[in-house]
Amino acid sequence: MALFCSRKARIVVLLGLSFGFIACSDDNKVVKKTVKEKPAAAVVIGYVEQQRVANEIEAVGTLIANESVQITASVTDNITRVNFEDGQTVKKGDVLVTLTNDEQNAELAEAQANLAESIRQVERLESIGASYASKSGIEIAKANVEVNKGRLEVTKARLTDRIISAPFSGVLGIRKVSVGALVTPGTEITRLDDISVLNLDFTIPEIFSYGLSKNSRVTATSSSISDQQFEGTVSFFDKRVDPTTRAVLVRAKIPNPDLTLLPGMLMNVTLYSKEYLAAIVPEGALQQVGSNSSVFVVKEDSTVEKRKVIIGKRLPGKVVINKGLDVGETVVIDGTLTLRDGSAISIKNPELAPVALLNSENKTRYEGVAEQATIERSERS
Repeated sequence: MALFCSRKARIVVLLGLSFGFIACSDDNKVVKKTVKEKPAAAVVIGYVEQQRVANEIEAVGTLIANESVQITASVTDNITRVNFEDGQTVKKGDVLVTLTNDEQNAELAEAQANLAESIRQVERLESIGASYASKSGIEIAKANVEVNKGRLEVTKARLTDRIISAPFSGVLGIRKVSVGALVTPGTEITRLDDISVLNLDFTIPEIFSYGLSKNSRVTATSSSISDQQFEGTVSFFDKRVDPTTRAVLVRAKIPNPDLTLLPGMLMNVTLYSKEYLAAIVPEGALQQVGSNSSVFVVKEDSTVEKRKVIIGKRLPGKVVINKGLDVGETVVIDGTLTLRDGSAISIKNPELAPVALLNSENKTRYEGVAEQATIERSERS
């Protein structure tokens, strides 16, 4: 009886193990089938772009006119004519003020007549020949011509002193004189500023002076013109550090064709030093574990490759990639939490994806997006 029970128990155990083995085998098939049919992860993609990057140095500066001069007289006399208005734009050589010049005009006429007569005298002596005119007489007549030429030039200079012109093109300030006023050397008539280009002077700490060079890019904004940014280039930087402030003076040229900016304005300055071209990815693409950085690169078979990268400086919403990616590669920028190396993906923004990366469903969506964009463009035109 005991032997029979023992055999029966062995049979039951063996049958149980067999059924268990079969059950386990069936479960493995289910698991393998489940893994194989796991849906692709929906992700948002982006591209590795190229962008100019630089060290950004912020400062505060003041605008100064490119050229600025106080218009004054060089002689003492009365004003007979004023040819400008307050704030007028003038060109180089435009006459601004005329002083009394009747005496100088008379002297000019006399000098011109004396010169003409001396020239005619030389011509007469040379025409009658050596038989009637001595060589010394001809030389004296020629010397007299040169003397009269000099007197004429002096008279013209005295007349020019009474015609005050713009030394360069620019914008005039307030008119400070009137017709009939007596002016003397140093009397301010007005001010002339060339503001088509402005100098922007500012200082930077000495630690940023290394690597600074001419033609470095500069951007500037003003609180009074909040919706506009102005660009320029460095034209000068001091080769000496101020021992008191430990700062270096920098001057940049800011084009001002619309005359929007004015001398004396306070500007917020950003100086871009050591500019270079770098590979840039959206910040969401970066996976950071300790000191290790990686991104998921999209492959042509709609799977991803987890690739280690070396990052550089961070920009607003972006990261500089120093090594590991090439410009133009496609990366995952959203939906990375569920991804592993080799994971299959479906693209949620197919309008940005190359057609080779799209599955049949996304290709249909891509074609619909492209067709809608074509319709919108035709409607706008």
